[in-house]
Amino acid sequence: MPHVTFIHGISNKPEEKKLLKIWNDTLANDSFANSLDLGASGVSSSMIYWADVFYEKPSIEDSFESAAGLESIEEVAVKEEEPDMSWRENIRGEEKEMVDALAAKLSFDLLVNDSSAPPKEEMGRTLERIPLPWFVKRRLMKWLLRDVHHYLFNSNYSPRVGTSFIVQDEIRSRVMKKLNEVNTDKHIVISHSMGTIIMYDCLKRMQDCPSIDGLMTIGSPLGIDEVQDKLKPEWTRNNGFPEKLKGQWVNVYDSLDPVTGFDGNIANDYKQNSNEVIEVINEQSWGAWRHNITNYLSGPKLRSALSKMLAL
Repeated sequence: MPHVTFIHGISNKPEEKKLLKIWNDTLANDSFANSLDLGASGVSSSMIYWADVFYEKPSIEDSFESAAGLESIEEVAVKEEEPDMSWRENIRGEEKEMVDALAAKLSFDLLVNDSSAPPKEEMGRTLERIPLPWFVKRRLMKWLLRDVHHYLFNSNYSPRVGTSFIVQDEIRSRVMKKLNEVNTDKHIVISHSMGTIIMYDCLKRMQDCPSIDGLMTIGSPLGIDEVQDKLKPEWTRNNGFPEKLKGQWVNVYDSLDPVTGFDGNIANDYKQNSNEVIEVINEQSWGAWRHNITNYLSGPKLRSALSKMLAL
């Protein structure tokens, strides 16, 4: 029978078992079309968990994982751990160029700080498309900038006293461990947000990464040029499709999701022998926080595509 491996994205998360339950329960929720109860269908599942590499302790369950309304988003943004951005002052050369370019693309530096809103004339069309308060946007972009930089440049990071990680090495080892534990006739990986970068990096750039039978990327920043540049030389536009992926790649995005960088259609960036082969699904959801994984997993198009991948 098939197995699904999930890998989460940015911001703090509940502990691993609770997070896995949230994802499975959301897929099984029959309040939306095409509900998909993996367990009842004989599909096993697991979660690649890496939030503890960046956060002192797991979040409360009412987190960005499930918050969607404007009031809940504002509450979570205030309660969640504030990322220390002093690391940006210490980077130079290629690291600084990459981070500054990514910050500019995400309009991060227009969101001046968390105590005063930026001038209205600086709030460009990009920011206005995201139905979130400015201070929430800035918190989100802080997490994304930090996670992308620390992972792609393999930074040393200490989330709590007495513990430190070489970020990319640690997360890669967790990915390898989870993937190697799977022994089924069909293995599908569902990745979200920063998790899509992590999974792509492992599939494309690690020779000992086991093959998988299908990949679903959700709310992915893989369409951002600055991310793609750091995945070179293994990544090229005409041959970006991972050889370790033996089946279908489905990419799901919402055009109001700020983490996709407004480039959710990544088929032309990850070709296979110069051919576009990724199935791209634009599924618009609802609410203020469009990067919400529970919104995505409630989408009928996503659920239908996953059912086909699993042959259910």
